[in-house]
Amino acid sequence: MKADENELKNIINELKGTYKEEILKSMQKLYSKIAKLQASWYEKSGFTCVKGCGECCRNFEPDLLECESIFMAAWLLENQREVADNVIDGKFPFPNNKGCPFWDEQKEYHCTIYGGRPFICRFFGACGSKGKDEKTVFKPCKFYPAKILEEHNPPLAHKQYSDAEIMKIFGILPPVTTDIMESAVSLNPNNHSTELLRTALPKAIKELKWICKVSDARILSD
Repeated sequence: MKADENELKNIINELKGTYKEEILKSMQKLYSKIAKLQASWYEKSGFTCVKGCGECCRNFEPDLLECESIFMAAWLLENQREVADNVIDGKFPFPNNKGCPFWDEQKEYHCTIYGGRPFICRFFGACGSKGKDEKTVFKPCKFYPAKILEEHNPPLAHKQYSDAEIMKIFGILPPVTTDIMESAVSLNPNNHSTELLRTALPKAIKELKWICKVSDARILSD
């Protein structure tokens, strides 16, 4: 991950002193934490997604928590202002996609808002979960080619592996989604519900632009 992937310097400055600023800074920390944990997993396990795959995103539209939609909106306003303005009017870059409207079939890595992508997109392929005994379990992505799994040393399969098996095979446990999501949910104490990206994002962008406009007007009047 690039060091500045989650950088939102300008938009955070525009939102200075607001609750949205706090959310964005907290989200930056959570996303950076995921990246660091996954980098350690990739390095020590040697197990990564197949280059240029993107199948997990092809027909999948993420549900967003409020904090995720706010971060994605801020990232677009920071990095792709024209796209952000179009999204407010419901005009997404790839509106005919059955899944995510930011998924580009033609690009090798497909995601056109990589730095602003939500939790689920960051978790895909490099996170485990908790089993009934609260111990870490891991299952290779269902889109991972069986042939490549079989060529792994030792051979792998599309099955769930226990924490002991994971340590024996990889020598490290993967990041656990529930541990991170608990922190994310706490950023939305009054609203734990989610909305599909196409519904949540336009509203979030419009709200952030309005806050920035009000903030600018206040500064000019002081």
